[in-house]
Amino acid sequence: MPTINANGIEIYYEEAGAANAPVILLVMGLGTQMIAWPDDLIQGLVAKGFRVIHYDNRDVGLSQRMDGAPAGSLVWAMLASRFGLPVKTAYSLTDMAKDGVALLDALGISRAHIVGASMGGMIVQLMAAHHPDKVLSMTSIMSSSGKPGLPGPRADIRKRLMAPRPSNPTREEAVRLGAEALESISFADPARPPSAYAEMAARAFDRGYYPVGMKRQLLAIVADGSRVDRLKSIKVPTLVVHGGADPLVPKEGSEDIARHIAGARLEIIDDMAHDLPPSQVGRMTDLIASHAASVR
Repeated sequence: MPTINANGIEIYYEEAGAANAPVILLVMGLGTQMIAWPDDLIQGLVAKGFRVIHYDNRDVGLSQRMDGAPAGSLVWAMLASRFGLPVKTAYSLTDMAKDGVALLDALGISRAHIVGASMGGMIVQLMAAHHPDKVLSMTSIMSSSGKPGLPGPRADIRKRLMAPRPSNPTREEAVRLGAEALESISFADPARPPSAYAEMAARAFDRGYYPVGMKRQLLAIVADGSRVDRLKSIKVPTLVVHGGADPLVPKEGSEDIARHIAGARLEIIDDMAHDLPPSQVGRMTDLIASHAASVR
């Protein structure tokens, strides 16, 4: 099992491509395991001459779980954040950004192109802001600046997020709920097999079901607040990509990211929601690769 100690924790990672090729580090989103990165995207980047590394964030998948760490109340955290009060968390997004940087260090990689999706986009923003010496370029996908007042999830998605869930679901229940959640935020792509959502939910459950980790990660997002001032400090070449049909994190989040990073390029993909639809993987691969190749 390819785990490595980085930033004081065990991180599970995998890589593909030539050892001496320029590195692209992929960082996944909230409560989502690294298996959510499409294989075609990874292999497509390898075919374009990159060494691709992707990993499970702390508290998810096969990386270290913060067992026993406090999870706290999400409702209280959101209220505290709204009124400018401190939010207690087990760890911060800054800690998670340090995880990615420490992983590169542990693998002997001096600099990398960093790509993050959703919460992963927030993490790579912090990597670029706080560790610019480690970053060749940044690509933020379907993410947000965290600025107060930006549009939030669509009403039906918000209701689903706040709905109570079984505390100890059976595998069947967890897979069904997971598949429904994935479908609700994804683009209705005719290239995606009808069974894809259930297959991904089942794979994630069998590989590492750990919902409390997602809760701690969500608290870290709430506590991080607005990144606008930190975005303004970013100097690395930046690509910002968002789905025009995203019902979870509306495209205004990425528009605001691009607004605050000098020289950032913004790409809105109409046939994409809060997902990486099969029909858009080739386009995403080209966008990431061409952006990275332009600065290596």
